Amino acid sequence: MTEAILLVGGKGTRLRPLTVHTPKPMVRAAGVPFLTHQLARARAAGVDHIVLATSYLAEVFEPHFGDGSALGLHLEYVTEEEPLGTGGAIRNVASRLRSGPDDPVLVFNGDILTGLDIRRLVATHEETGADVSLHLTRVTDPRAYGLVPTDATGRVLAFLEKPTTPEEIVTDQINAGAYVFRRSVIDTIPTGRPVSVERETFPDLLAAGAHLQGMVDSTYWLDLGTPAAFVRGSADLVLGRAPSPAVPGRCGDRLVLPTATVAADAKLTGGTVVGEGAFVAGGARVFGSTILPGAVIEPGAVITDSLIGTRARVGERSVLTGTVIGDGAVVGADNELREGARVWCDARIPAGALRFSPDQ
Repeated sequence: MTEAILLVGGKGTRLRPLTVHTPKPMVRAAGVPFLTHQLARARAAGVDHIVLATSYLAEVFEPHFGDGSALGLHLEYVTEEEPLGTGGAIRNVASRLRSGPDDPVLVFNGDILTGLDIRRLVATHEETGADVSLHLTRVTDPRAYGLVPTDATGRVLAFLEKPTTPEEIVTDQINAGAYVFRRSVIDTIPTGRPVSVERETFPDLLAAGAHLQGMVDSTYWLDLGTPAAFVRGSADLVLGRAPSPAVPGRCGDRLVLPTATVAADAKLTGGTVVGEGAFVAGGARVFGSTILPGAVIEPGAVITDSLIGTRARVGERSVLTGTVIGDGAVVGADNELREGARVWCDARIPAGALRFSPDQ
């Protein structure tokens, strides 16, 4: 159908400490690196050649995915020496594309979980003869996003900055982070410097009279930029709310990976994932959370909407809500961590050291 560029170079700063040792697209969601879900959905839509635009921890990707043959894909990797932004990254990999000047090239961001109908986006692009087509989604509160109003035919009228007053909210449509470019348009992006497609390429194309087409697809859409969103996205994949052919098991209330051990009286619900080699002890309760490989959850711990890093340990009776525990960290017994807490990689919290409620 088409080939694709996948932008996976970001540092994932908002996700730290998850991204201290692991690039954001390689953090596990529903048991596999998040990138696996994106690659599998692209393949299911007919894409067979994908160029990964890498930068941060670029050396991690190829050893895991290789040439892509295990997924039925041909993968290539291009590493930016210096971060080039979304537009610069697209232009930087252009030499690896095989498409002709008028052929469509799919471009998508490495941190968006979506049920987008990829085939429909490409079909819309070809039927309208657009230079660039954008996936748009509708949000209840658009104040945190740039707005993309369109006319009755879906043609993009403007790219508006985040609104600061009610009068500036002229649409609930936002850029959802997936595009189809006419191949020749990619060659017009400047080389050798950072370029943002959102702030420079798209507005400049519009000003020059190019045809930018919007396609509203309001299926599942989630920006996985924060720990809370990432945990929710993983749970939604397990629960079947977010579609992916790459979930390594049947959708349901829990996903326990091979070699993980879960005590018979432990309770796992809400789309919880327990990674390979992890251990959940008796009496533990885990809801809507991700337990990464090798982590240990001790007896009586209660974990809700949290992510427990690789080889981390949560002590007996500790209660974690909306918390991220970094790789190798240890939370001692009888601690209580609430929403937004981030425990750094290899940190150690003594027993009973942190609480938000009385000790009795």
